[in-house]
Amino acid sequence: MTTTPDTPDFASTSLPKHLARGGIGFGALIGSIALLPLLGPFSLALLPIGLVALRGCPMCWAIGLMQTISRGRLQRTCEDGACTLTVAEHDSRREKASGS
Repeated sequence: MTTTPDTPDFASTSLPKHLARGGIGFGALIGSIALLPLLGPFSLALLPIGLVALRGCPMCWAIGLMQTISRGRLQRTCEDGACTLTVAEHDSRREKASGS
């Protein structure tokens, strides 16, 4: 029996969307610190915006970037307690194999 493990999914639906979220998130985090001398504590209002855009933390965003890039290209399967990572077949390869 082949199953996929229950792991958190931080990926976005597309790479441009994920990169935009990263730009907003990191921009807000950096802005909240950089604007502190100018705006005082009001600049800290950017922190929640940055954290929401990054879905919690910069590491979560980085993991999501890797998942977004590999989505549809890599497939993890687990059998008998051992998991393997293989290259997923694309529809064009299946069509060529079937002769369509």
